[in-house]
Amino acid sequence: MPDLPPTPDRPGLHVSKPSPSAPATASAVCDCGASATATGDGQVRALVDGYTANHGPAHNQTGRRP
Repeated sequence: MPDLPPTPDRPGLHVSKPSPSAPATASAVCDCGASATATGDGQVRALVDGYTANHGPAHNQTGRRP
C-alpha cells in the first residue's frame, strides 16, 4: 500500500510505524485548515487524540465544529 499522507485537497490523518523499533510518525490535515505532524510514539498518540477530539470527525460537513 502506498504512503498516503493527507493534503489540503485530501484531508485526514496518516500514521506510520514501519517496525516495532522505529518511532511512529503522523501527519494530519483538517478541512478547517489546521495541520500538524508528530514523531515518536507519545507525540503521535497525542496528535491522534487531539485530531479525533477537535478536528476531522469532530467537524460537520462545512468544516466547523458542531
